[in-house]
Amino acid sequence: MSPRFRFIHTSDWHLGQHFMGKSRAAEHEAFFAWLLAKVKEEKVDAVIVAGDIFDTGTPPSYARRLYHDVVERMADVGCQLIVLGGNHDSVAMLSESQNLFKRFGVHVVPAISENPADLVLPLTNAEGEVAALLCALPFIRPRDVVSIRAGMQSADIEMALQQQIQQYYGAVYAAAEARAQTMGKPLPIIGTGHLTTFGASVSESVRDIYVGTLKTFPSDAFPAFDYLALGHIHRPQKVGSNPCFRYSGSPIPLSFDEVNTQKEVTLVECGGGEALSFTSVPIPLHQPMQVLKGNLHHIEAQLEQVQAPEHVPTVWLELQVTEDGYLTDLQQRLERVLEDKPVEVLRIMRVQEAAQAQLQSEAQETLAELSPEEVFARRLALEELAEGEAEQLTRLHDEVVASVRAGAAE
Repeated sequence: MSPRFRFIHTSDWHLGQHFMGKSRAAEHEAFFAWLLAKVKEEKVDAVIVAGDIFDTGTPPSYARRLYHDVVERMADVGCQLIVLGGNHDSVAMLSESQNLFKRFGVHVVPAISENPADLVLPLTNAEGEVAALLCALPFIRPRDVVSIRAGMQSADIEMALQQQIQQYYGAVYAAAEARAQTMGKPLPIIGTGHLTTFGASVSESVRDIYVGTLKTFPSDAFPAFDYLALGHIHRPQKVGSNPCFRYSGSPIPLSFDEVNTQKEVTLVECGGGEALSFTSVPIPLHQPMQVLKGNLHHIEAQLEQVQAPEHVPTVWLELQVTEDGYLTDLQQRLERVLEDKPVEVLRIMRVQEAAQAQLQSEAQETLAELSPEEVFARRLALEELAEGEAEQLTRLHDEVVASVRAGAAE
């Protein structure tokens, strides 16, 4: 029987994000204070951060201070911290303090290793027993696993990248299985990763990480981990049909289209002779953000309901203004509406009502779910075209698609 073990899965901290002119430092400080309290309250043995510690490869000094501070505080409470590099993180920068942080019980994995067994980390519980094995896989950069040769087509590169990532995951998992056998006891094998899986619900703040090559990774290509802690997608969700393959999501909203998403971490418990279980733990919101939609009259009515909590002076707003005509004095009219309100407008968007209705009805669809013909038809419907132009564009589109498909079949 394996020892009992508890860990928290989090990801996508994006320390140092500069959000439309606003610093997120206060929100991150509040999150870390809450996280440390939760670690002590729940007697957590380890915290796994599945990539994107920083928002850029050259984070500001205050972001590095926050990072160093949370490392020190985790060590003070005796909690193991495992930091995986993401696509936003600099391998060189994370490597700078890798050996130093190891003395504090912190494992930093900036990039993959030539030896897959190097990424198998034993995790211990409060009694010092090895209670789980972690396959600590960070973001895998294409250059680390694929050699691109002259003449290779994009489809060939994509297939090669998927195969190499799958093989590398398999090699690390096999090394973990071998390690468990040598220890002579059943141990849960936990996996990590920082990538987009097929069907994941993304948000505006998520940027493509395999541009021109692999866009999504199939969930059934992962090994049979007991739990898979993923990062890169900012909305918490499960992956495919396995409820134990999960994105934890970011701890704070990183774009306005995440404002209605409850941010959370995942508390996972395994061992003790019981099946692995996990709980989604909601994160308190420190900086309120809202999206108000409608014409000026509707926005003014919604503003009457906006209230800022005591701990922050203002609510950050995105206004999506749906007026039939083009208002040259929109800014001035909005200033009058917003006067003396506890709000701060960070972005104003003009939205055509006809286009908005169609886009809302398709908001849950992804390009992966639509054929090229459907994508073209949806986009064409939003345009105001002269007589005969739609037919000409449709013929041109059909010719291009047929030519591309013929080339792919060769």
